[in-house]
Order: sequence, then structure tokens, then C-alpha cells
Amino acid sequence: MILALIREEKKPVDTRVAFSPEQCVWLMNKYPELKIIVQPSPIRCFSDYEYDAEGIEIREDVSEADVLVGIKEVPKEKLIEGKKYLFFSHTIKKQPHNQAMMKEIIRKKIELIDYECLVWENGERILGFGHFAGIVGTHNSFLTYGKRYKLFDLKPAHQCKDFQEMLEQYKRIKIPAIKICVTGTGRVARGVFDLLEKLNIRMVSVQNYLTKNFDEPVYVVLNTSQLYEKKDGKKFNREEFHLHPELYESAFLPFAKVTNLFLNAIYWHPSAPPFFTKADMRSPDFRIKVIGDITCDVDGSVAATIRDTSIDNPVFGYNPATEKEEAPYQPQVIDVMAVSNLPNELPREASHEFGDKLIEYVVEELVENSSNIIERATIARGGKLLPRFEYLSDYIS
Repeated sequence: MILALIREEKKPVDTRVAFSPEQCVWLMNKYPELKIIVQPSPIRCFSDYEYDAEGIEIREDVSEADVLVGIKEVPKEKLIEGKKYLFFSHTIKKQPHNQAMMKEIIRKKIELIDYECLVWENGERILGFGHFAGIVGTHNSFLTYGKRYKLFDLKPAHQCKDFQEMLEQYKRIKIPAIKICVTGTGRVARGVFDLLEKLNIRMVSVQNYLTKNFDEPVYVVLNTSQLYEKKDGKKFNREEFHLHPELYESAFLPFAKVTNLFLNAIYWHPSAPPFFTKADMRSPDFRIKVIGDITCDVDGSVAATIRDTSIDNPVFGYNPATEKEEAPYQPQVIDVMAVSNLPNELPREASHEFGDKLIEYVVEELVENSSNIIERATIARGGKLLPRFEYLSDYIS
């Protein structure tokens, strides 16, 4: 089997890669029947030289490869007919901006395996970049808070050599006695907790968070049962909520009255209500002035997230009175950090971690002749959608 690491060509550019040079060497030693080639890239977080130094072939023409592995969507004009691809396609929610690419995948009879669809039998995702999204999103949010209140200056993660340099900055600053509200307990949220714990910020109970004042920064963690309550007043039922979120309403507003920094790190279903509305943000009781929307669902769970932001310009100001965007760090606005590709700020560490998970759980499945894990994640093959994804028929027609 020949596996090719393809060049990322989607705009804006992404510098991450599925395997580092060292991981490529390890894989080829582990699987003698596997050969890895690398398409040259001027922007990849590991340079062509680093791969070449490990004896890995750099080749522009990767059409000989059996599996072409990327990170983000492949521009439709770059797709090679009849090949097997592995990348984040961002099509399973019928995302409009990838419809043309998906049609081309069907037309060119490409076999598409989507990282997002690599799941265990219980439906739990096997891998993702969520951990570093949580870390970088939290850092960006502290950076935003420091700028807004002129308390401290932090260097963005992408300007740091690595995670350790990013972390070292916190030794020179003091985070004030603020209340931080975190939503979620999954992979993204665990990245948030990782940084908060490294900064020795204490987690407190929901009751104490809502009723007590503290002389140090603290955070609370909210899961779906604390974020939503049933409209008819009956007890929260997790299974019912996931099946019928429209039967529930938000229970977030008491937290908005005491929170200084809101870190959103939870999956949101489009049928569920937002945590708060645009009208709610106009209330004098709405205290939140800095939002780190790490999951970044535009016009979704966080009503202030009216667009996503970029690594170079990570923050915009949302004016609740006008419901319009303004310059950030002004008294009348809520500062919103909504970068949609956060792990790309620490691409080498994020790629290493992602590659480790691929090696641990996926590569052996990929080289096998038959794999339930790979089959569950295969969206299209031979010009047709596979049964699990036939709901996309109208999307590709």
C-alpha cells in the first residue's frame, strides 16, 4: 500500500498534517508493506526538508498512491478520479460551501473516508483536534480579556514556538478574581480544563458559583442537564433531549448574571434553543463581556456569534443594542472570539497528537482488507453514497 500525505490547498491555508516525519518512519517500520510519500508543501508545519531528512520520498505526482491523506477539504479541481481519500470533508451536515466538492467526489467515483465519521460501535468519535482547540481557544479568550480590561498582554499561540512557550507567559501575569463558565465535558472541553488546571484555577460547584464571591479566579462546568430544562417542567432526560431537543428551553440565564468570561466548548444541535437570545444580551443583568466560542456555531448556541473569525483577526465586538458588529474592546460591545481553526495555532503539537491517535486506532484498520470502523466512516464509493449517508442524496443531486 502506498499512502500519500497531500498538500493542504484549501483557503485559508491549514498547516497541519496527519503524520509527522518521525511517525511516518515508525509506521513504515511497523508495516513493511506500507510506503509513505509526501507531496511538497511550502506551508506545512513540518517542512519538506524534515521529511526528506528521514528518508521519506517527496513527490509532486501522488496519483500512484492507494490512499491520499489530508486534513481539510480538498478543492474539487484537485481531486484525482477513482482514488481513496481520507480527510475532514465537512459535508455530513450538508454544509453549502462543500456541496460542489461532494458532487465532484460522486462524479469522479472517489472513495471518501471522513475523520469525523470514524466512530466506535456506540457512536463515540475516535479522534479529532478538539483537545488543542480547547487549549488554544481558552488562551485566546484570556488574551481577549486582558486586552479588553488593559490588564495584561499575552502573545497569540501561533506566535509562540510551542505550547510550552505559550504557557510560560502566564508566569508573568495575574488573572483577576473572575468567574469563568465552561460548557461541555467532551474532547474540546478537556482541552479547556487542561489549560485551566495548569494555571491553578479552581473549579467550584454550580451552587457556589451562582451564590458566592471569590478572591481568586474560579470556573464552573455545565453539561446539558444544567444548560437545559424541559418546557413542561418535568425532569431532564438525556436520551429524550438528544432525540427531541426542541422540547427543552435554556436554563443558562442565571449564569449569565454572574459570569465574566464564557467559554463555550459543547456540541450544539440545531434544533436546540440557543443558550441566550439577542434580547437577553440587552438586559442590564447580562454580565458577560468576553465570549470564547470555541465550538463556533455561527448563529447557533451563542447568539453573539454572528460570524467566525480568523487566526490573524480573532475577535470582533458585538453590540447588543444594534445587533451589529463593531470594533472590539469597547464598553458597549461584547467581545467574541470565534476562530474556526484553533488547532492550527499550535500545528506541530496538534499534528503529533492527531497522528498518535491515527496510529493507535485507525492505521491498522486502514491496511486491513475489511474494517467495520473504516466502513462506517466511508461516505461515498464508486459514484454512490453508502447506506448510512443516503440522507445526503438531495445534497448531491
